[in-house]
Amino acid sequence: MGGMTIPHLNRIGTAVPANEIHGAFITFARTLLDTDRNRMVFDRMAERSGITSRYSVLRPGTPGADQVDADGFLNRGRFPSTGARMQRYEQHATDLALAAIGALAEDPARFTHLVLASCTGFTAPGLDQVLAARLGMSPALERTVVGFMGCYAAVTALRNAYHIVRSDPAARVLVVNLELCTLHLQETPDLETVLAFMLFGDGATAALVTAEPHGLALLDFRATTLPGSAGLITWRIGDQGFDMRLSGQVPARIAGALRGELERTDTGGLLRGQSTQQFDLWAVHAGGRSVLDAVEQGLRLGRDALHYSRAVLNDFGNMSSATIMFILERMLRDDAGQAGFAMAFGPGLGAETFRFRRA
Repeated sequence: MGGMTIPHLNRIGTAVPANEIHGAFITFARTLLDTDRNRMVFDRMAERSGITSRYSVLRPGTPGADQVDADGFLNRGRFPSTGARMQRYEQHATDLALAAIGALAEDPARFTHLVLASCTGFTAPGLDQVLAARLGMSPALERTVVGFMGCYAAVTALRNAYHIVRSDPAARVLVVNLELCTLHLQETPDLETVLAFMLFGDGATAALVTAEPHGLALLDFRATTLPGSAGLITWRIGDQGFDMRLSGQVPARIAGALRGELERTDTGGLLRGQSTQQFDLWAVHAGGRSVLDAVEQGLRLGRDALHYSRAVLNDFGNMSSATIMFILERMLRDDAGQAGFAMAFGPGLGAETFRFRRA
């Protein structure tokens, strides 16, 4: 690295809401589907999802009742407008983000920069400003917001922190990921949409990135977009929340692209000319069991290579941008492994990656 400052991901704090909702969602989702065939497909996919629990800021209601949640926010036949959902985002986002920052156990006065990624809500003054005020941070705090990039936004946020620390080795960057995915539940009989919502949960993380040499050293970042794949993952603002489309073709396209990367020997690819055997830590965004299977197959990884990702998927589901940070947090707590490769996928179809090593 030629004597250049090496930014380090020192610590990560995580938080999820109190309400576990996976089983309640399965019960509700079956009532949306209007054919026995679709219910049979849904049941099979739910059983194979690799997810045991997911969490939401919404409290699940009584199964079969008109109120899907206990507070009557989601009512059958009249799901809320986008405006009402944004009010709920503003109501819940700050507390969950503060819980993650509290778990980080760092004096807020020491932060010089805040990079915040959130794709599931908008408000102004922004969540970045609200957090800075609630924590009593300096009015001179430099703030950056990464919005609406989807599941790979955490990598983009870390890349911003990486560049900040390289340009200012004294910087102490707070990186926050906050996603309230369950606010965007749709009332629809469309099987593909219902299956997509079976994956998502709410979560938040807070990370400290500095030049101090402990934790995970962030070595370099690289992104790519798969040609002809723009329609496979879409995320649009509708009148009743944010409308996500997650095509069933995504895993196959990822596997095919990674097989191509595996065959490259030049330094211009995602693997930078290295073999997969040179990495013993794989932090792959847990977009779903089929996505993890596709990465494993495309890169010909061993059956346990993605065990951190599968464990987070099982315990929390897909929390959009927060997910990969939960995976990295588990790696930080564990002593195993030295050389790491991180990868997340999102709209585009894009892949954001970085290499890291244990300090």
